Amino acid sequence: MSHASLIFSHSNKLKNAHSLLRHQRSILVRWFSNNARPSIGIGDDILPARHHCYVPGERNGASKSYTGCPSSTDSFHFKAANPAIFKTSSVGICEGNALRTTMKVETPMAGMAFNKGSSMHPRRGYSTDSGLPPHQEIGMPSLSPTMTEGNIARWLKKEGDKVSPGEVLCEVETDKATVEMECMEEGYLAKILCGDGAKEIKVGEVIAITVEAEEDIAKFKDYEPSKSGDAPAAKGPSDSAPPKEEKVEEPATSSEPKVTKATAASPTDDRLFASPLARKLAEDHNVTLSSIKGTGPDGRIVKADIEDYLAFQGKEVSKAGPKVDTGASASLDYTDIPHTQIRKVTASRLLLSKQTIPHYYLTVDTCVDKLMELRGQLNSLQEASGGKRISINDLVIKAAALALRKVPQCNSSWTNDYIRQFNNVNINVAVQTDNGLFVPIIRDADKKGLSKISDEVKILAQKAKENSLKPEDYEGGTFTVSNLGGPFGIKQFCAIINPPQSGILAVGSAEKRVVPGSGSEQYQFASFMSVTLSCDHRVIDGAIGAEWLKAFKGYIENPESMLL
Repeated sequence: MSHASLIFSHSNKLKNAHSLLRHQRSILVRWFSNNARPSIGIGDDILPARHHCYVPGERNGASKSYTGCPSSTDSFHFKAANPAIFKTSSVGICEGNALRTTMKVETPMAGMAFNKGSSMHPRRGYSTDSGLPPHQEIGMPSLSPTMTEGNIARWLKKEGDKVSPGEVLCEVETDKATVEMECMEEGYLAKILCGDGAKEIKVGEVIAITVEAEEDIAKFKDYEPSKSGDAPAAKGPSDSAPPKEEKVEEPATSSEPKVTKATAASPTDDRLFASPLARKLAEDHNVTLSSIKGTGPDGRIVKADIEDYLAFQGKEVSKAGPKVDTGASASLDYTDIPHTQIRKVTASRLLLSKQTIPHYYLTVDTCVDKLMELRGQLNSLQEASGGKRISINDLVIKAAALALRKVPQCNSSWTNDYIRQFNNVNINVAVQTDNGLFVPIIRDADKKGLSKISDEVKILAQKAKENSLKPEDYEGGTFTVSNLGGPFGIKQFCAIINPPQSGILAVGSAEKRVVPGSGSEQYQFASFMSVTLSCDHRVIDGAIGAEWLKAFKGYIENPESMLL
C-alpha cells in the first residue's frame, strides 16, 4: 500500500485534527512513523483545517511544547518512533481550509567524528529480506585533502563492545599522520571488517559495522559488505565461458597477418620488392624478407612491416624469457621495502610539483657571525631561566617569516583564475623521519618570539617522529623551510616546491672563509651560510625573488633588526 493510501486510510481519524494535535500527539507520531521508508517524500492534502500549523520533526532531542493552533506560527516537535532507522520531518501548512502535510524520511548522518577538515563515509543499513536488522556501515574516512587510502593501526574497541559518542574506535594511519577515529552514535560494534594492520584501504571502503541493539551483534558474524556490480561480474564467467574464450583467442593468434610464411611476393617471379629503408632495417636485425608479406603498393615491403615483425618477435621472446630473467635476478641480494602512505603521497606530490610548476632558483651567501653571537647570548638567558636552547634554524624561520611580511608577493599561491596572497605567514618546517618526510607548521611565525618558535619546532618534530601529527599540525602552510646544513652538513642544495605554495628555502651549512680585511694585505675569517630559494615563476618573478632574498639576508646578517 502506498504512503498516500496509508494517509487517506486515516482521514476519518484526522477529521478532528485540531483537538488531536492538542491532546493526542503520540497518536499522530505513530501515524507518521509507521511504515515509513527511507528516501521517500510524500505530500497530500489530507483534511480540512482552519489554522496554520508548522510541524517540524527532529530525530534527536525533540521537544513537546505545542500550545494549540490559535495562530499561524505555532509549532510542535515530536520524536520518531524508531530513530535507529530514520528521522522524520513533517510540515503542515494551512491554506484556506486545507491542511497540506509533507512528510520526508531521511537517512541520518551518523558515524565518526574526526579532526578538522576530514570527511566521513558512514552508510545506514536497513532490515532486508535476508533478515539483517538495522545497522550502520562505517567507511574509511578521508582525513586529509590528499588522502586516497589509509591503514588501520589498531582497534581500541573489539567486536561486541558498547560504543558511545566521543569514544575512540580505532587509530587510522593517513598519508601524513596517525589519527584517532571517534564514534558519534551510541551502539555496539558488531563486526570489524578490516583488522589491526590492514593496509591500503580505499577511502569509503567499509571497515566496520555497528548496531543499536546488543542482540543483533550475532547476526553479523558472517557479514560481508555489498558491492555494486558483483552480480554481473559473477554471471560473466559462468555464462558460456569456453566459447567466448575461443572467439577472443582466435583473432589474437591470427592478428599478425603481416608475418606469414609466404614463399613468393610476386605471381610472376621470385623477386621481393622492398624499400631501401626496409632492406637496411631487415639486414640490421637479421630478418629474412621472404618471411614477411608487404603491405605497400603492389605488395612492397615497407619499414612498418619490418617494425611490426620485430615487435611480434619481441613478444614471443618475452613470453619464453622469464626463466632467464628469474635466474639473473636470483643472483642478486636485495630487500623489498614496502611504501609507507606518507612516502607514496610525498612522491606523487613532488612529481606533480616538478612536472607542473616552473621552478627557478636563487642562491645567496649570508654572513652568520652576528647571528651566532646573538644566539649565544639568547641561550645564556634561556639556560638561566630554565628555557630550551634556540637553534640556528629557529632564527632562520623567524627571518624567513619577517621577509615574507616585507615581500608578501612570495607569500602567495597560484590558481588558474588568480594569485592568492595570504595574510598569515605560516611556515612549514621539513622534518625527516623513518616513515618519510613530514612538514609540520609554525603558524603566524612572524608574530611569535624565538623562544615560542623553538618550543613549537621541538614539539612538532617529536610528534612527526612518533607519527602522531594531526591534520591541523601540517595543513595551511604558506612557505616552507628545509634545512640540511645544520643536521647533515650539506653545503648547498635546491629544494622542490611544496604545492600549492610558491616558494621553499633550502638552507645549507655554515662554513668559515677567509675574507679581505680593512687594510691591504689584511685578511680575516667569517662564517657564511648558503641559502637557495626555489620559486614558482608563475607567481614570483625573478626580481621579486631577489628582493625577498635581500630582505632575508638583511635579517640574518643584522639579527637585531628582527626585534624591531
